[in-house]
Order: sequence, then C-alpha cells, then structure tokens
Amino acid sequence: MKKLIIGNWKMYPASVKDAKAKFAGIKKVASGLRNVQTVICPPFVYTSELKKLVTGHRCVVGAQNAWIENEGAYTGEVSPTMLASLGLGYVIIGHSERRAMGETDELVNKKVLAGVKAGLTAVLCVGERERDPDGEYVKHIAGQLKMALHGIQKKDLAQVVIAYEPIWAIGKNALRAASTDDALEVSIFIKKTLADLYGGKDGASVLILYGGSVDAKNAWEFLLKSQVDGLLVGRASLDPKVFGEILMSAEKTKV
Repeated sequence: MKKLIIGNWKMYPASVKDAKAKFAGIKKVASGLRNVQTVICPPFVYTSELKKLVTGHRCVVGAQNAWIENEGAYTGEVSPTMLASLGLGYVIIGHSERRAMGETDELVNKKVLAGVKAGLTAVLCVGERERDPDGEYVKHIAGQLKMALHGIQKKDLAQVVIAYEPIWAIGKNALRAASTDDALEVSIFIKKTLADLYGGKDGASVLILYGGSVDAKNAWEFLLKSQVDGLLVGRASLDPKVFGEILMSAEKTKV
C-alpha cells in the first residue's frame, strides 16, 4: 500500500510565483516515487495554477477546507463541487486551526458528508488539546470520530482518511513533540473505534495519518513505529528540500 503524504501549506506562501516554484520543487521528487502518494493543499487562490503543473497521479493538488453546500449566498466560501470541478481529489476537514475558529463537530460532520457526496476524499482531522493523566483524551477523540462520521456509510469509507493531530504538539507553542508511542497509542485506538463503528474489515480499510511537528528527522520513525499509513505535514511541506526528504523516507518505509 502506498504511503499518503499530505502537505498543508496553510496561508503560505505570499505569492503565486513562490507557490509554483515550491510545487515544482516538490513534484520533481514526488513524481519519481512509486510507493508514495503526495498531495499538496495550498491556499484556494493557488489551486488552479498549481493544478496546471500536475502531470500524472503521484503528486496532486488538494484543498484545505470546503463549505457544506454546493452553491448559494455564502460569501467567501468554496463548495465541494467547485473543488471537484477543478479536478481536486482531496480536502482537509476539521483541522485544529479551523476548529479553533469555531468549527463544531456538527459542522465538521456536514462538511465530511458534503465532501464525500461531491466525490472528494475527506481528510478528517481529530486530536486532543491536552493529554490528561486519566485518559479522558481518548474519549474526546472517539467523540470527534463518531460525530464527524455520522451518516457516513461503509460504502463511503474509501473516501475517508483520518488524520490524528495532537494539538499540544503543533506549532510554535507546542508543549513538546509527540512521540512515536503517543501516535501509536492513538492510531490503535482510532482503528478500534472505526472497527466498532463499521466492523473490523471495513474499519481497517481507512487510512490513518499522523500530523504534528513532523520533520525530515522524525518522519521515518512515525511511519515505521506508529502504525500509520502516512503523514499530514504542516510548515515542513513549504520547504521543497525538507519535504522531499520526508517523501524519500516514506518511499523507503515498507508496510
């Protein structure tokens, strides 16, 4: 099975020229990898230009968000069908930064349903804000999963990816870097929760990614030791050299 490596560019870079240069640099490495599916999710305004640079299927363009309706009076929003019409196949939903802006589990659920209905693969982000000693955080993650996947049928699971991102390990204010054991514990728990929801075979078919301060030094460890199917990479995906090293690590990591 191919490793799925997604680069979330967030609100970077500041110019389309820079975005095209970064994508071209990443594509140079990604297009030669047989065991890796690379997806770059830039700001919306760059998706059309970067899509023109896509050749083949090994390095493609996705989106960072989508609205719950396909059209209407929703100023500033972008619909799932608009993304699909551009030929995009992936959309990140429920990222911790979006949740921090006020997205609820109910809204995330509607976005997952809308994305799947439009034919997109929904990359659903879940994760705890802090790790309490009593283990309440796993109940929180289970709640996020059950709410977000409400209404998703077994037949839809091929269009769902789960990305685990411990919020306490993300960004400049991270309390500490997450360990491979942290990620392993939650990836096993997510698989169990999916098995409870959909049965062992169907639940096991869902890809699970890890995201949270991933860099060129630790990527291979997460892929090897945490039983994940890929990575959701933030700031490191904006550096073609560093991201290229992450992709190469994934290429060499056998399932």
